[in-house]
Amino acid sequence: MGLRSSQPQLYPGDIVEFPRNKHISHFGVYYGERDGVPYVAHLTSRDSEARLLLFGRALKSAVKVEPVDLPEIDEAVGKACTYDILFHNCEHQATLFRYGLKKSVQIEKIYGRIYPTWKDLFETKKL
Repeated sequence: MGLRSSQPQLYPGDIVEFPRNKHISHFGVYYGERDGVPYVAHLTSRDSEARLLLFGRALKSAVKVEPVDLPEIDEAVGKACTYDILFHNCEHQATLFRYGLKKSVQIEKIYGRIYPTWKDLFETKKL
């Protein structure tokens, strides 16, 4: 049984998670195959320049949902966009494409841990 046959079947629109370490993962949306190579659309940021990119070799799907058409990805690939670790990161972008709603469970968990400690700062500074 090879690596390809041991992986779950991906469908266009699946949110794909790439664990980076114990606390953080990178997210994208499975786009489909081109010439037999699976592609994922993901938001990346380098030197303050954020862009939506397509890259190949998607291997792990953490969230399974029904396939969807994603014309927004075609329109957005390569265009500059806003990247903000707290309010518009790769997970926000993936859920926005898939569900039409920005959501980052990772950031919600972090916020839930720091809010009790920084409550006064959040309330006075409106962070």
